[in-house]
Amino acid sequence: MFETLPYKTKQFFFVVIKISIVVVAFYFIYNKLSANDNLDFRVFIDFLSKNDVFSLKNGVFLVFLSVFNWFFEILKWQKLVSFVKKINFKTALQQSLGALTASLFTPNRIGDYGAKAMCFTSSYRKRIMFLNLLGNIMQMCITVIFGVIGLSLFIKKYNVNIDNYNTIKILVLIVLIFSFAFFAMKQNRFKIKGFSIEKIISFIKNIPLKIHAYSFILSVTRYVIFSFQFYYLLLIFGADLSYINAMLVITSMYLLASVIPSVFIFDVIIKGSVAVYLFSIVGVNEITILCIVTLMWLLNFVFPSLIGSFYVLNFNLPKDNS
Repeated sequence: MFETLPYKTKQFFFVVIKISIVVVAFYFIYNKLSANDNLDFRVFIDFLSKNDVFSLKNGVFLVFLSVFNWFFEILKWQKLVSFVKKINFKTALQQSLGALTASLFTPNRIGDYGAKAMCFTSSYRKRIMFLNLLGNIMQMCITVIFGVIGLSLFIKKYNVNIDNYNTIKILVLIVLIFSFAFFAMKQNRFKIKGFSIEKIISFIKNIPLKIHAYSFILSVTRYVIFSFQFYYLLLIFGADLSYINAMLVITSMYLLASVIPSVFIFDVIIKGSVAVYLFSIVGVNEITILCIVTLMWLLNFVFPSLIGSFYVLNFNLPKDNS
């Protein structure tokens, strides 16, 4: 039906879709800040002012860390895409930030896959989605590796009381998940993001080891940057924690927040709840943690998505789909 529409009509609908994406993204951000039951926006601003977060030194350094966080993410995307098509850094930046804006309000940022795929002609799209999945899996693996180490040391250091019954249930659940994953790998019917396990494994094997290594290093670098950014905010708010002790909690927080199934719309709330619980064990108050989690969300998701909205509005489909 869409193909039968006149060219000008199709262009009109395309413009409406782009504007709608930006409007919904802006409304989502506004609603998240104004209707947060856990943290009133005026209390948030007052608390930031009292702790001198808005000083030039703190502001520049926090933005600097966010810029480098996304700089390495864009580099990673550019390197991954080079397996199927060479793109420059500017194009990778436009695709990454534009996709962030388009996916900000979608469940688990699923819209990121479709948004990046639409930047390429139809012959590339499946492979682009594979590469995007690979990049996200790699970042998740880093979160799990650091998180498991951090959580183990955290439990040991702070003698966290763990209910044996709940522990057994979690272990049984982990065994079931791994059993299910092993079984799924043997079944061509099982799919991740619409792709069969067999196809994903085959595709990953064909990617040069150099690209895997480069992407792995950039994923680690990103993790170190945004983890340190969280620690720096703790220092600003006067938390009495050494870097090592803080990292035990931060890595544990990111692990637990990542493994809890969630819709991305509630991601900041889930991270806030997990962070409040973990940091309460080491004596950091709730308002401090909620403010830090909100600031991290603003710095690393909201501000880049505002820039990305410009690229969404100026986006044009590739020539073979124009």
